[in-house]
Amino acid sequence: MCSLGFARSLGFALLPLATCCIVANVLLFFPDGQMDFVKDNRLTKYVWYFMGVGGGGVAVFIPAITFLTMGKCANSCGTESCAMCGSVLASLIGLAGSGYCFIISAVALLEGPFCFTSLGWRSPFESEGPKYLFARDSWSECIQPGHIVEWNVTLLSILLGLSTLEFLICIVQIISGLINAVCRPCCYKQEYSLNA
Repeated sequence: MCSLGFARSLGFALLPLATCCIVANVLLFFPDGQMDFVKDNRLTKYVWYFMGVGGGGVAVFIPAITFLTMGKCANSCGTESCAMCGSVLASLIGLAGSGYCFIISAVALLEGPFCFTSLGWRSPFESEGPKYLFARDSWSECIQPGHIVEWNVTLLSILLGLSTLEFLICIVQIISGLINAVCRPCCYKQEYSLNA
């Protein structure tokens, strides 16, 4: 049963990561702590893709809850292998969700924020790619919302980091689940008869 205990520990690790993804995504809707920008639709389009809420959040809660309840599944279906196969399927959902969160966050980070500049509302760093991230003096192009570049860079970087951790945890469980489902847990001491 040590593989079930390992899966439970991975489930406990995924819960705060998924929660933090949701919080980071929600905070992107309120730059400078104001609600006016979301009301007037003055946000980057990528915020509306809900990469942290749907991808890194809800989709990752599925494997987290599955990992935490695998002991009950193993007891009801009678085998740990069956529970491990279920954990692999749940991990694939988590893998897709965290991958989605990572890709959208990376694209949003590369494009930069949507902000008010001397030329009006636009994405001033869209054509620069990642170069603007290293040219802090150019961040002053964004007049409103205040500190929007720092806000977006910080929260999107957090989403990138969290989704990477979620992705790795799901991969670890896929490997563990496949090994335990196919090869049987090595935690058990099984006696084989040489005469059989």
